[in-house]
Amino acid sequence: MTSDLGFIDPTAGGGKERIPLAARPMDLAGKVVGLLDNTKEQADIILETVAEALRERYGVAKVVIRRKEYFSRPASEALLNEMAKEVQVAAAALGG
Repeated sequence: MTSDLGFIDPTAGGGKERIPLAARPMDLAGKVVGLLDNTKEQADIILETVAEALRERYGVAKVVIRRKEYFSRPASEALLNEMAKEVQVAAAALGG
């Protein structure tokens, strides 16, 4: 039995266009850090723990946590723009 469904090899690599990495700060002391909750189970707990560690260990001035609308969709442009205005460094969460 043959199938018309194609197979996509995830190890084959993507397109040729490369997006350069954002500049990294030398340290996080005094910075405002944004954490994006992906809405999966326990992501909020994980992020609160990370936020506490960032403040205690790395001298982060403030942590801003925002939550995506749906885990299966990218964050809205409005949410990303809001975070970009508030934070100097950002990371997305990976919950449950």
